[in-house]
Amino acid sequence: MKNHLKRIATPRTWVIDRKAETFITRPNPGAHSLYFATSLGVVLRDKLGLVSTMSEAKKVLNRKNILVDGKRRKDHKFAVGLFDVISVPETKKSYRALLDQKGRLVIQEIDEKSASLKPCKIIGKKVLAKGKLQFNLHDGKNIISDKKAKVGDTFILSLPSLEVKEVLSLKEGNFVFLTQGKHGGHSGILKEIKGKEAIYVADKTEIETAKAYLFVLGEKDSKIKLYSQK
Repeated sequence: MKNHLKRIATPRTWVIDRKAETFITRPNPGAHSLYFATSLGVVLRDKLGLVSTMSEAKKVLNRKNILVDGKRRKDHKFAVGLFDVISVPETKKSYRALLDQKGRLVIQEIDEKSASLKPCKIIGKKVLAKGKLQFNLHDGKNIISDKKAKVGDTFILSLPSLEVKEVLSLKEGNFVFLTQGKHGGHSGILKEIKGKEAIYVADKTEIETAKAYLFVLGEKDSKIKLYSQK
């Protein structure tokens, strides 16, 4: 695995200056796909401005001063991705990784209450011994739960305990967020599912998209604050 990526070859979801330098730190594989992730060191330096160099970022992380989803992280290449919560105890501030309305990964400050919750899309599930269910989530987490849920639904998790607080079903009438496609970063109310396609309504306009792009975030409105232009 290479430690760096050429800036000019990074995914379109990355909001970076592609001409500033030749390379940028590549996030470790695992939790999120490269399309939806950036390295923790880059978040601290380029997104939050907490440090000026990657060396400074490494020092801050080695002091165990940064949490992601309530867990302390030391690796500057740790992948920070969609809906992850980054907390800085020293400043008592928290941030969430979101998509803006152009489908680009951004980091936005959130309040303490929001920082205690995280939506996670169910992308797979299997039956374990004694009939227990393991749910595979979009951010690489695996949760064992007796909650009734199907692939495509969303768990609202409590951080850092990872307790399932609520299940949001992928069904007509619920609030959905688009993660990919030409409408990535947009949201609306799900009207209809037709096989692998779906129709949602935004500003009284019906829009067709792929069912796989839908991420349920609430019933009539989102359970978390979405990106807002400052």
